[in-house]
Amino acid sequence: MTIGNFSPVGNNGQRRGKRILEEEAPLLPSEQEETGEFDEFNGASFAGAVFNLSTTIVGAGIMSLPATMKVLGLVPGILLIIFFAFLTEASIDMLTRFSRAGNTVSYGGVMGDAFGRTGKVLIQLCIIVNNVGVLIVYMIIIGDVLSGTSSGGNHHFGVLEGWFGQHWWTGRFFILLVSMLAVFAPLACFKRVDSLRFTSALSVALAVVFVVITAGIAIVKLLAGSIAMPKLFPDIPDLASVWNFFTVVPVIVTAYICHYNVHPIENELEDPSQIKPVVRTSLALCSTVYLTTSFFGFLLFGEATLDDVLANFDSNLGIPYSSVLNDAVRVSYAVHLMLVFPMIFHALRLNVDGLLFPSARPLSSDNRRFAIVTAVLLSVVFLAANFIPSIWDAFQFTGATAAVCIGFIFPAAITLRDPHGIATKWDKIVAVFMIGLAVLSNVIAIYSDAYALFNESKASPQS
Repeated sequence: MTIGNFSPVGNNGQRRGKRILEEEAPLLPSEQEETGEFDEFNGASFAGAVFNLSTTIVGAGIMSLPATMKVLGLVPGILLIIFFAFLTEASIDMLTRFSRAGNTVSYGGVMGDAFGRTGKVLIQLCIIVNNVGVLIVYMIIIGDVLSGTSSGGNHHFGVLEGWFGQHWWTGRFFILLVSMLAVFAPLACFKRVDSLRFTSALSVALAVVFVVITAGIAIVKLLAGSIAMPKLFPDIPDLASVWNFFTVVPVIVTAYICHYNVHPIENELEDPSQIKPVVRTSLALCSTVYLTTSFFGFLLFGEATLDDVLANFDSNLGIPYSSVLNDAVRVSYAVHLMLVFPMIFHALRLNVDGLLFPSARPLSSDNRRFAIVTAVLLSVVFLAANFIPSIWDAFQFTGATAAVCIGFIFPAAITLRDPHGIATKWDKIVAVFMIGLAVLSNVIAIYSDAYALFNESKASPQS
C-alpha cells in the first residue's frame, strides 16, 4: 500500500511472481530475509485472498443500503449496486494494469509512477484520513451497539446493558477497552494480511448471518400477510424528491472501496496473476450480500426503514423471539466490525509508516518500529472514539472526499495520465466518467452533510 519498488526475481528457483523488497520500501515482503521469520510462507491461497478483500469491502456501509432502496425503489437500487460493482472492478483493473506496466507493487507506487512524489504523498494522506475515520466510526458503532448511546436526553440501551443492566463494566469506555486489548491489539500484531484470512472468513460469515436473519423474518412476515410488497420505482412528486434521489448515490459509490488493500493481498498471493479472479469473486460475493441485505431489509421495514437499518432492530419485530433476534443481529454486527478492523488497520499502518519513514527498511523487519507505530495508531483511534465523538462530523466531510479519491478519481487520473501508453480510448472514456461521477457524488455528500449539521445546530438551541 505504501511506496516502494519491487523487482521480479529471475531464475533463482523461487515461485513465479515472487518479488524482493528494496530497503526503502515500507511494504511487507513475502519472505523475511533478515530473520527468516516467513521462510515457511509459500504464498496466500485464493480463498484467503477473497475473504480478506471481501472483508475490506463489507464494513459498516452495509447497514445504509436498505435505506437507499426506500428512496430509489428496488429496481433502480438493485441496478445501481450491480453497476458500481462493475465500475469498481474497472477502477481496480486500471490500478493493477498500470502497476504491472510500471513494475510497482503498491497503490502509492502507481501514483508515484504517474505523478511523482506528490502523487505518492497524496494517496498516502487520503488512505490515512479515510482509514482513521473508518476505524474511529467502527469503534463508536461498537460502543453504541454493546453499551448504548444517549441523544436528545434519551438513552438507548446497548445489548450488554439490556442483558445485565447499567454498570461500570457495561459502560462504553470499559467495553471498548476490553475490545481493544482482547481483539484489536492481538489482530493488529499480525504482519501479513494472509494471517487474517480466518477472521476475515468469520467476518464475512457474520455478514451472511445478518442477511439470513433479516431474510427469514421478512419471509415469515410476508407469508403471514403482515408486510406489503415494497415499491419497485421511486416516487417523484416534486423537485425535492429528485434531490433525495441524488443524496443516496454517495452511499452506493463508496460501498465497494477496497483499493488500498488490493496490492498487499496481491503481493502475498502464491500466484499474483490470480488477483483479477480474486477481485471478481470478492465483488460478486459482496454484491450478493449487498443485494440481499438491501432487498430483505427494505421488504421487512418498508417505508419505516431508517438510514441505519440496525436502528430498526431496536424495537419489537412483531414475531416470536423478537428480542432474541434483535440481539443476535446487533451482536453479530458488532463482532463483524471488530473483525473488519484489522484489515483496515493493516493498510493504515503501512501508509503511516511509508509517509513518516519513506527511506527506512521494511516495517516488518523492524520490530521496534512496528510495535511503536501499531501502539500509537491504536491509542489514537481508541482515544478519539471515546473522548471526541463529534469527530464523526468532521470525518463525514474528509472521509467522503478521501474515499472517492481512492476508489475512482486517482485510478482514473492515472489512466488519463497514461505514463506507459497502455490506456485504450475506452479506458479514457471510462476514466472521465469515473471522475465526473465521483466529483458529483462528493459534492452531493458534502452538501447533504453540511445541510444536516446546519439544521441540527439550528434546532438544538430551540430544544
